[in-house]
Amino acid sequence: MPHLKDTIIVGAGLTGLVIGHKLKLSHPEHQVLLLEKSPSPGGVISSFSDAGYLAEYGPHGFLDNCAESRELLEETGLEAECVRASLHTFVRYVCIDSRLMLIPQSPLKIIRAPLIPWPDKFRVLGELFKKPLTGEPTVAKWAEYRFGKALLPYVDAVFTGTYAGDYNELKIDAVMPGLRHMEREHGSIIRGALAKARTARKKRAKGRPLEMPSMTSFPDGMQRLPQRLVEMLGQQMISLNSAVTAIKKLPRGWQVEVQNDTYQAANLVLALPVNQSLNLLSGIDGEPPLMQIPEAWIATVVFGFDQATLPPGFGYLIPEREQRFTLGTLFSSNMFPNRAPEGHIVFETLIGGRRHPERLQLDDETLAAHALADVKELLELPDTPHYTRVLRPSGGIPQLEKDYGRLLQWRNDLVGRNHGLYVCGFGWEGIGLNDMIKTACSVSETIISRAAQSQEQAEAKKIYF
Repeated sequence: MPHLKDTIIVGAGLTGLVIGHKLKLSHPEHQVLLLEKSPSPGGVISSFSDAGYLAEYGPHGFLDNCAESRELLEETGLEAECVRASLHTFVRYVCIDSRLMLIPQSPLKIIRAPLIPWPDKFRVLGELFKKPLTGEPTVAKWAEYRFGKALLPYVDAVFTGTYAGDYNELKIDAVMPGLRHMEREHGSIIRGALAKARTARKKRAKGRPLEMPSMTSFPDGMQRLPQRLVEMLGQQMISLNSAVTAIKKLPRGWQVEVQNDTYQAANLVLALPVNQSLNLLSGIDGEPPLMQIPEAWIATVVFGFDQATLPPGFGYLIPEREQRFTLGTLFSSNMFPNRAPEGHIVFETLIGGRRHPERLQLDDETLAAHALADVKELLELPDTPHYTRVLRPSGGIPQLEKDYGRLLQWRNDLVGRNHGLYVCGFGWEGIGLNDMIKTACSVSETIISRAAQSQEQAEAKKIYF
């Protein structure tokens, strides 16, 4: 006989854990089970600790400017544990012509900085008079159209750092929907930014402090977030090493099969990276327009040094035009405390990405040697690191490229036609932790709302008959 539940969540990454947490918190009687194929929960969130050095396989933190994320910290008691690095304090750099260019934190300072020649700065103002670009342009095409070629290396660096992607392939509507909305609403990104600034000034005038967001993590790394969610859910709600082999739509609900068990539930949540969801959804209700989307895989080399210093800031990014071996470097011991032993520094250098997957075929020793040589051309460091370790994540970063918009619409239509089905997770609504938390909150609210409606209808039917 199948095991009966109210909601089955496939995937115990951040999205799945938050949905489970929200359901349990609001309706403890709601029977929820999370199925996770890996031996540990957390998905892309995984911290590394060795010899006094702390690094990350996946995300290094999240910005504290998301209401849903702040609420989650309060609910879990993690607010008291947070460590923060203010964006107002910590600058970033972009490698241009083999040297690090500081990117100021305010618009006025950016205008004054020698990032691009003054004629190109004035050319940027032409953005005020350009109509919104139609269709689904790539990030590169959109940025060049609105701001000119001079800013492209900086735009490239941003998306290299965020997606490890190729801005000639990433679609602007998929990766920056907020900018496209601003473009359509105001007719210009500059006008939209000015309108946003006016709103911010009004808030400040009303006595509400206006602060730059902070990058947020925990003393023992980002792994603390899924760990705490598991603590609150309880081990009985999570089945690890439970790879789902098939899902089936029933007349009333859904059936989920794992190797040795079968489960049935009214609600089925696929809280998985895009490609994993597509593998399970194939054949449920028509074929998706894409059977898979590209992924960018990266390796991280952790370097620890004794008697060394780093430039102030979060780190630097490198556009493709520089033709360097690495994608960029995070100054980990600058961002958060206790990332390195006393008197040491640690930084994490990224390699590979969408453009250079072949570099990940190198063995650890060769990869680290090439990475170190690249970094030492940009930073003043001792000859030999005190510590070196190569981290290879178990998953890639979904790339929102050609036909992603059609795939997202297909997902939305599929969910709309199939009651009780929810498809979310890494890559569907973005790749940031805040994106996943917001989506998880929305899904859990929908499940609870529909459950309440069903209960009301059942009670009304009893009274009527």
